[in-house]
Amino acid sequence: MTYTPTEIETMLQRVEALRHASPEEVRTLVRLGLPRAVEEDGFFFFQDDPAERAYILLAGRVKMIQVTPAGQQVTLRTIGPYRLFGAIGAVNPTATYPASAQALQDSLAWGIASSDFRRLLQNNPALLLDLTHMTTDYLREMQERYREMVTEQVEQRIARVVVRLAGQLGRRIPEGIELTFSRQDLAEIAGTTLYTVSRVLSGWEKRGLILTGRERLVILHPHALAQLAAGSLPPAP
Repeated sequence: MTYTPTEIETMLQRVEALRHASPEEVRTLVRLGLPRAVEEDGFFFFQDDPAERAYILLAGRVKMIQVTPAGQQVTLRTIGPYRLFGAIGAVNPTATYPASAQALQDSLAWGIASSDFRRLLQNNPALLLDLTHMTTDYLREMQERYREMVTEQVEQRIARVVVRLAGQLGRRIPEGIELTFSRQDLAEIAGTTLYTVSRVLSGWEKRGLILTGRERLVILHPHALAQLAAGSLPPAP
């Protein structure tokens, strides 16, 4: 995957966290940044590494994973194209990455030195506000996931995760909405076991709500799945 500087500039203009960047500032990011290609299962960075670069995903998919002190791996979120990640060093020059960023498929990101990104934020308060909003949305999502784990039945929780991922990463195809991720990733995000996820997905498939394949899920009836997520559709018997 290779792109011209003009193509990179056009892609960066689609990034929500840069919506207040001027054309000149976007060109500066293109000039200062470098492409970083990572093959499937490779890492852009590891948890606790110095946060020396911020990344904007141009192609592919990346999951943010964290290892707890007990050694358990947790998937925090999955990132699609035109999303900023690993930007904590732009705010705190001594920060380390709180999670690892692993490519779920061959991926390409635009990497910018945290110090350069920090100077850009200092000169553009609107960009800093955009980054703050992005962080706030992320914290809100984490709080919502915690609430789901405490208060909701596991099937409803899995449905909420699938609906959320469909909105973030889903691809429209003739049959419905296609998602590509492993059942283990889904289990980690939903805070449950691989066995439980497999059982729930099999139940949905029998009801005609989804189709499943190897690291692939097609939502055939998005409205019904949204009802499951909201708790207004009876769970599988």
